[in-house]
Amino acid sequence: MAINALEFDEIAREVFAPIYPVIAAQIIDRTGITSGCCLDIGCGGGYLGLALARISTMEMILFDESADMLDLAKGYIHESGLKARAKTLQGDVHSIPLPDNSVNLAISRGSMFFWEDQVQAFREIYRVLAPGGMTCIGGGFGNQELLKKVEKEMLKRDPQWGKKRQQRVGKDKVADYKAKLEQADISRFEIQQDEAGLWIMISKTA
Repeated sequence: MAINALEFDEIAREVFAPIYPVIAAQIIDRTGITSGCCLDIGCGGGYLGLALARISTMEMILFDESADMLDLAKGYIHESGLKARAKTLQGDVHSIPLPDNSVNLAISRGSMFFWEDQVQAFREIYRVLAPGGMTCIGGGFGNQELLKKVEKEMLKRDPQWGKKRQQRVGKDKVADYKAKLEQADISRFEIQQDEAGLWIMISKTA
């Protein structure tokens, strides 16, 4: 899906910016993974991946199909002083250009709703996960207070935003994601849902 990178990035910077450090801390709490290789899928400007890199020793791969988004991400890597531990990679989640068992943690916020074939995408993510690796994939906002702040701003930009969010992470979506994960032959997963969003945690046996 073609996106306007500058418009997308403006929203990430002006509206969503406060949620990334909170979600990064939650990812570490949920997974316990603080070292190794982390793949930020559909990274956009790389905000979540770089927030995670700041509070861990992980090597970060910012992965997106958009060259324009990755150009922005490269700038943010430079600004963050994380050039030694962060790089960009262009490609498609349905065919990730990485070896089997090469990623310790795969993260993605807000991108899975746009994957054309979620089953194939989950298969690919599982393939690149290293033994003992985990994922944190979904559409959370950190906490309910942050969700309310984001929602207030986004409704000004798009009155249908709340409806779209429910279509992606509403309670009725849990069964749908569960079926797709099972179809992808993934058996070790947990779908965590609360008022601030939905996360899919996949584990690969060590």
